[in-house]
Amino acid sequence: MTKQNYAIIGLGRFGGSICQTLIAGGAEVLVIDKDEARVNDYKEIATQAVIADAQDEHTLKALGIRNFDHVVIAIGEDIQASILVTLMVKELGVKYVTAKAQNEYHARVLTKLGADKVVHPERDMGIRIGRNLLSKNMLDYLDLSPEIKVAEIKITQKTLIGKSLSELNFRKNFALNVIAVRRKEEVEISPAPSEALKLNDSLLVVGYKKDIERFSQLMDR
Repeated sequence: MTKQNYAIIGLGRFGGSICQTLIAGGAEVLVIDKDEARVNDYKEIATQAVIADAQDEHTLKALGIRNFDHVVIAIGEDIQASILVTLMVKELGVKYVTAKAQNEYHARVLTKLGADKVVHPERDMGIRIGRNLLSKNMLDYLDLSPEIKVAEIKITQKTLIGKSLSELNFRKNFALNVIAVRRKEEVEISPAPSEALKLNDSLLVVGYKKDIERFSQLMDR
């Protein structure tokens, strides 16, 4: 199986974090930024680190940007640069582009230019933290679609403690599917039906938003 290769344009906190995660996962990563200090920070981390202005089409061609499986445009505050680079990499034939958006208008423009995925890291993190603040047992939350979510919920409701997953029958009683159980530092994927819940276990569940919120509220009682 060949390694996926990625190019990340922009080495702020968002782009840098993606680079480190991809490298840790065994991917090959080219990083590009016009700030020499930022590039130097990643010379020993990324597969290749280049000081360049990605708004220069000749530079992108010379770096063989079209040969990358996935390009991440992680340019920060410069919306004009983000738009221009997205347009160029799509015109150069990049297969899949993920672009960071600053706001909804910026996101709409990136989508129209052909970005395959548009992300709002600051907004999405704010939503996740807000949901966590509203429910002390909602440890994490991820949107799969406008209605279907994945959530990690801590088990604090005494009526559930000591009962197995089969006894609780999550699919029937809560309209949720349990995909993992976290107990302290250990995570069990696809837990056995006989698995008995303990206080402060957390469940990774998938289901409709309304059902996840209903289950989370049950934990808060």
